[in-house]
Amino acid sequence: MDQTTDNKTATPYDRRHFLRTAGVAVAAASPLVSRRAPAATRPTPADEKLAKIASNTYPLRWLFTRRRAARQTSDMAEQMKQTYGEITMLDFPQFTKDTFPGVRHMDLWSSLFGDVTDDAMYATRTVARGEQTRTVYEFDPATTAGKKWLDTLADRMATTGVQCHHVSNNAPRDISDLDPDKRKAGIQVAKTWLDACAQIGAKSMRVNTGGPRIAPSATATEGYPRNDDIVKYLRNAIESFREMADYGAKVGVKVTIENHWGLSADPMNVRIILDEINHPYCEASPDFANWEHEYLLYHGLEALMPYAHTTVHAKYWDRWGEVDLRRCVQILNEANYQGKIALEYEAGPWDGVEGCRYMLKEILAAL
Repeated sequence: MDQTTDNKTATPYDRRHFLRTAGVAVAAASPLVSRRAPAATRPTPADEKLAKIASNTYPLRWLFTRRRAARQTSDMAEQMKQTYGEITMLDFPQFTKDTFPGVRHMDLWSSLFGDVTDDAMYATRTVARGEQTRTVYEFDPATTAGKKWLDTLADRMATTGVQCHHVSNNAPRDISDLDPDKRKAGIQVAKTWLDACAQIGAKSMRVNTGGPRIAPSATATEGYPRNDDIVKYLRNAIESFREMADYGAKVGVKVTIENHWGLSADPMNVRIILDEINHPYCEASPDFANWEHEYLLYHGLEALMPYAHTTVHAKYWDRWGEVDLRRCVQILNEANYQGKIALEYEAGPWDGVEGCRYMLKEILAAL
C-alpha cells in the first residue's frame, strides 16, 4: 500500500521503506544475486558483540518472588531458587551483571513488575475459568506507588550500569477486539505503560495483537475460499497500533509486534499491519521460535527481519526439536540487524540460567 500518494511529501521513513522493498525486488529479479551472499565485514570485537545482548526476565521468572496466592510451586521453581537464590525485579540489574558478565541491557517482562507486598501499585481483575474465578493482580504504572517503584528501578539501573532496553508487555489486551470499548481500554493501558517505559529509559515495548488466540481461517465457498473474519481483526489492529505508535513517538518509545500467537503468529499478518501503518515508531520484534509450525522457524524470521530494528528475542525452545541458533543469527547478520538480541530460553535440557548461558555462547560465536 502506497502511503505517500495524493501529492504528500515523502518522509524519510517512506523513502527507507521504498528503498528496502525496491532492493528486495531487484534481488529477486536478478539471477546473479544470491539471497544469502554475506557482505564482506571485519570480525566483530567481543565487546561490540556483548553490547548487542540483553538479558531477559522471562526465562528466569521461576526465581522471582511472587504474590503468595500465585506462587510458583513447581519443582523447577524450587530447584532454581535453591541454586541461584530468590530475586525481585529490583535485583535483576545486579543479577544480570553477575550472571552474564559484560551484558549491559535487559528485556523485562511486564508480569514481574512491582513490589508484591504493596497492593497500592496493582490493579485487580477477575478471571473466570469454567465455574471458578480468581483475582489477578497487575502492576499499574499510573499509580503513585507504581511510579515511585519505577524510579527505584531506574536508580538500580543507574547504579549497576545495566539498562532496560525493552519491555515485553502482556498487560495491554484486546488490541484488535471487535468490542470497541475493550479495544479502547487496551490502548489506554498500552499508553500508560509507554509512559512507564519512558520513565525507566526503555527503547521499545511489545504489545500483543490480541483477538482470537488462533487467528480465523478461511471458509469454503462456491468459488475461491474467503477469510472475511480476519479482515475485521486486522483492520482493528492497524488502527490500534497506529494510535499507539503516535503516542510512542511523543514519549520516545517504539511499539513492537512479536510473533506471539493470534494474528501475529503469521508473519504475513505482522507485515500487513506494519506496512499499512508505515510508522517509524512501530516495528517487528521477531522471536526465533514462537511459530505455529516448524517450517516457520527460519523462514518466518527471514520474513520479519526487514521490519526489525530495535529488539529480537533469541529463543531456544525444543518444541520443534533442535533450534539452530547460529542459523538464526546468520539471518540477522544478513539483514544487517543493529538492534539488541534478548536471551529468551523457553524449554529444553537446561534450567533458565543454564539455557541462557548456552544461548549467549552460541549467539556470540555467530555474530
